[in-house]
Amino acid sequence: MLNLLNRRNIGIFAHIDAGKTTTTEQMLFKGGQIRSLGSVDTGTAQTDWLDVERERGISVLAATTELIWRDTAINIVDTPGHVDFLSEVERSLRVMDGAILIISAVEGVQPQTEVIWQALRKLNIPTLIYINKIDRIGADPDRVIENIHHELSTAAVPIQNTQGVEHSFDEQPLYDQIVEVVSEHDDSILNQYLEGKLISNQQLMENLSLLSKNGKIFPVLFGASNKGIGIQELMDAMIEYLPHPGGLKDAPLSGIVFKIDRDKKLGRLAYVRLYQGSIQNRDSIYNVTQGVEEKVTQIRKIQGNKSEDLGELHAGDIAVLSGMSHVKIGDILGSAEAVPEHPHMAVPLLTVKVEWEQEEEYPAVVKALQELSDEDPLLDLQWHQEDRELHIKVMGKIQLEILTSLMKSRFQLNVKFGQPSVIYKETPKQIGAGLIRYTMPKPCWAVLRFKIEPGERGSGVTYHSVVRKEELLERYQNEVARRIPEALEQGLYGWNVVDLKITLIEGEHHVVHTHPLDFAVATPMGIMNGLDQTGTKLLEPMLNFRISVPEQFGGKILHDLSQMRATFDSPNQQEDRMIVEGIIPLSTSMEYSIELASLTKGKGTITTYFQGYQECPEGVLATRERRGINPLDQSKYILSVRKALS
Repeated sequence: MLNLLNRRNIGIFAHIDAGKTTTTEQMLFKGGQIRSLGSVDTGTAQTDWLDVERERGISVLAATTELIWRDTAINIVDTPGHVDFLSEVERSLRVMDGAILIISAVEGVQPQTEVIWQALRKLNIPTLIYINKIDRIGADPDRVIENIHHELSTAAVPIQNTQGVEHSFDEQPLYDQIVEVVSEHDDSILNQYLEGKLISNQQLMENLSLLSKNGKIFPVLFGASNKGIGIQELMDAMIEYLPHPGGLKDAPLSGIVFKIDRDKKLGRLAYVRLYQGSIQNRDSIYNVTQGVEEKVTQIRKIQGNKSEDLGELHAGDIAVLSGMSHVKIGDILGSAEAVPEHPHMAVPLLTVKVEWEQEEEYPAVVKALQELSDEDPLLDLQWHQEDRELHIKVMGKIQLEILTSLMKSRFQLNVKFGQPSVIYKETPKQIGAGLIRYTMPKPCWAVLRFKIEPGERGSGVTYHSVVRKEELLERYQNEVARRIPEALEQGLYGWNVVDLKITLIEGEHHVVHTHPLDFAVATPMGIMNGLDQTGTKLLEPMLNFRISVPEQFGGKILHDLSQMRATFDSPNQQEDRMIVEGIIPLSTSMEYSIELASLTKGKGTITTYFQGYQECPEGVLATRERRGINPLDQSKYILSVRKALS
């Protein structure tokens, strides 16, 4: 009998081509949700239902589906594997209670595997590790286990014994290995082990299950998903070793919107994970983030590109809500009390200009990109109305190809994108102060003095005021705080200013002449005056990289890396190949994958992921054309914001 209270919410994660979608397809088949197996290669996979996904054979969007296994309802989220779609992975992580991390038995742990693993650990999401493709020539599960222990965790323990690699495996647990790992986390097992007492299989596996559900130990399984080998055992492990969601349906409502979609009939669709409480069709629910109350018209369960009306949604479940016209990704419904923190992995590093064929298509292009930005906020559409220009931020060139295809197939618009340019940032060089006395032309009066200090790398922006409310009324101080992010959007070189501390140390208003908007005008001028005093230095995005090439190309590769300002460790030899790992600027390496493929005749590979921002060396200068009037030109800026500039 189906036990809805014992459901599971499980995300499937991996580096590209490790077999996520194939594994999901096999689960749906084993669970009886589909009658025949689809294929990624033929574009018939259940969870790859977008035209562009079927055409290219890759997952672009996280796809939610449900299956029943051992009387348990399981929500499965199949996430993209390509680094360009890391934002989809990031949003899915937040709503999972358990995860399956798939690793290829040939390639082993890859860069995106590590990125996902760190996010899973930060959120303490219990995780099964599934080593796929053991049927492939070159598969080496023992080497991959060593790789996992070195790169991910020594608490990963195989619960199956691989024998006859490339064909099948023995599913008997490895008793000694499991005892050794479990005893590191369980004193009762450790004491029995040290005293030489026999530990029963039942006790050992029960303790293993508890530790796995608490995210302390990570069971490792093996399979060949394309042949259905190991799928049933993996599904059993999902029940045995991953936790149920918990949550009380009678508690106050608490949920999160993690995905936005659209339907021609139902309009905007919000994918919601409910942590507490329940929702029924026609209920009015409060959106904490937007500060509005909206009515839910329908609650639907999605199966690929099909759906059915549920009528209700209870704590612990995932479903799609229609009727909420204002809802956005990341919105909290009811209360934030039970909602976990948001992982931050995806960082757009490139900006591009959007181009279209016909002038009259401009409004349609704006509308289409606004819709896509609702579904992926990291696109961060910049709409410069005065110049009739559109700019978006992206993760990489594959994402641009997908966006071009989506604009054509979904909106019937032919758009092109300009050459991607790297997104730099700025940060103050030293401590300084910014002063603005905005007292002319009347009526106006706003006096501000800011202290500006460099912050630690990656610290973002911190702001606070030490001005007494008697000196500057609270409503005026609030207006200053609201305008700080806007004032930092363009620094001395035109880039966003980050990693700094701003303190309001002096403020003054006039009882007659001051209007609250005076501080909206004054704040950017005061901040830019301060940055002009401190000076700013450029920060550039850096990538972790791993290059694997045949040994004969090693010398040329090392020379190229030096030319590109890379820093790297001594190369490693693996049989007849050279492996180099290190950090490289994005600006110098954007096209290197193409050059590497040409140099090595396709035998060399490079994988990268975002490492962080670092200071540019002396002599490297990148500026961006400023939008609008520079607040440093105070007279012209004041006229501009007062709409008095001809």
